[in-house]
Amino acid sequence: MISELEKVKNVWGDIKNLLSVPHTEKQYKFLLKAMDELIDEVGDNQKHKLAPLLETIGNLIDDYEIRNFQELDSDPIETLKFLMKENNLTQKDLEDIGSQGVISEILNRKRNLNINQIKKLSQKFNVSPSVFI
Repeated sequence: MISELEKVKNVWGDIKNLLSVPHTEKQYKFLLKAMDELIDEVGDNQKHKLAPLLETIGNLIDDYEIRNFQELDSDPIETLKFLMKENNLTQKDLEDIGSQGVISEILNRKRNLNINQIKKLSQKFNVSPSVFI
């Protein structure tokens, strides 16, 4: 284990911003940007070599949001329905996420959101991707 810690020590200056708990909004936004780029790279591939990093950054973002933002009492689908209502959007308005049939299946819990849909929704509504996970 000591040799692994030595390796980390040697690269820590280069990676600490990606692996440190965010305490400021600037650090939080940096991690959101990194997560977006990782989603582009990793996609749905759970076996991608960067998938564990995506999960770790997601957990760091989630921790920050729990500490700094009021918790929503709803799940991802309820959040999506709320955001659609607040923005006066219909299923047809989400055609860049999927067909009207796909959106209907998502809203009726017959289909899960995939990574690309989560990314598009987070950009569309300007929220963290973690609200849809």
